[in-house]
Amino acid sequence: MTIIEFCASITPSTLFAGVRSEADPMSTLYLSEEGNVVSNLCEEVTKFRRARKVLRLPHTTHPGTLFILARQNNPSAGPLRFSANKTELSPIEPAGPGRYRWYSVPIDPSKLVTGPNVFEFWGDETAMTAWALAIEAGHANPESYISDDAGGSWRNSRMGYLNVLRGEYVVRMRLDEGNDPPPPRMAWEEPDNARVSHLRAIAPSPVLAAGALLDRVKSLSTWLSTSWEHTNSMRASQYAPWDAETILAWGKSQVGHNGQRPNVMCVHYAVAFVSFCQAFGIYARGTAVGRTVNGPDGHFVAEVWFPEFKKWGMVDVNLDSMMWKDRVPMSISEVREAGSDLASLVRWGPGTNFQLTNPTIKSFIDNTYLTGNCFKHRGVWSRADFLSHPELAPAGHGSISYCESALVWEQPDINSGYGMFPYFGTEEYFEAPPV
Repeated sequence: MTIIEFCASITPSTLFAGVRSEADPMSTLYLSEEGNVVSNLCEEVTKFRRARKVLRLPHTTHPGTLFILARQNNPSAGPLRFSANKTELSPIEPAGPGRYRWYSVPIDPSKLVTGPNVFEFWGDETAMTAWALAIEAGHANPESYISDDAGGSWRNSRMGYLNVLRGEYVVRMRLDEGNDPPPPRMAWEEPDNARVSHLRAIAPSPVLAAGALLDRVKSLSTWLSTSWEHTNSMRASQYAPWDAETILAWGKSQVGHNGQRPNVMCVHYAVAFVSFCQAFGIYARGTAVGRTVNGPDGHFVAEVWFPEFKKWGMVDVNLDSMMWKDRVPMSISEVREAGSDLASLVRWGPGTNFQLTNPTIKSFIDNTYLTGNCFKHRGVWSRADFLSHPELAPAGHGSISYCESALVWEQPDINSGYGMFPYFGTEEYFEAPPV
């Protein structure tokens, strides 16, 4: 196998080169980050501490949509104020405090210019108690800036509320002109990678003894589902990296970086499963699902390619479950088409009872999982090479609203609240066998 690399840094020029069919809606998303956000290390804005984001845009004659990933800190914080090219526009009213979410704002083309466009953000409070902007660290020379004197002077280093980051604010613009790029091909692990080989060595004997593909899939799912207690961002803020062995170690001990309790939740079960599957020659990928881009009803599952059935089948490793119809594993598309009553289609594994000791899991199963609410939208994670390229894994997926540009959503989603993403695939893209 050959790893299919895609650009680690998305730029407007690469986005502008995409091709769509004439029947597809035409528009282009402009962004200068990938949405790799550490939610507890972002940027606070105040009346004096103002943030600036520069986006380079082409000439446009249509209204654009500005997307801002931000968090209101308290109910009395007031609106988030902002300007476009030195013209203050209507403030952004909060949707509710307590979590990062996407805010979308229509921008009249008369407020935009060809080339660098400057957007500035601030709050009404003088202390860091009003609004926070999401920031992606790790940029050498970002076109994002912070001011401590209400815009009198600016710097693009020592950013973030602790003044230790250098990065880009997660602010994006969608314009009618142009086309989004085609979605990238999946990137798989190299089978002879030392880390992948080591996973085979540490797998337990039931997994090693399992014979048929389905037996191995079930055995891996049950083993991982019972290996640690689901711990989400409401219970811990130390996010575990997308490294299967580290996830297992941190999850079992409930001790992570700097001795803190780790965040090891649904996405980590699926990520570890995907890596172990590849160690055994099984094609598996990670998929984010949810009802809305901002809602608390998101989930992360795995999909396995079953050659016998010539299809992808959903495997929920966190819940140790699959859904079946006519003795065939169901794909996410089929699960969604089944409607709001999925109880008769689920086959639970031994790991389910272990997970049900957590009351949060039972509530999720009853109110979100079996009702189908979490399957309204899906975004395939376009990389499965977490061990070969840990630097390309996200820093906090699931701890904030979906925001990573590596996710490929379905084409209708671009007009259903997911316009802040650059990649959209057809049904053929999602159902095609692994290459």
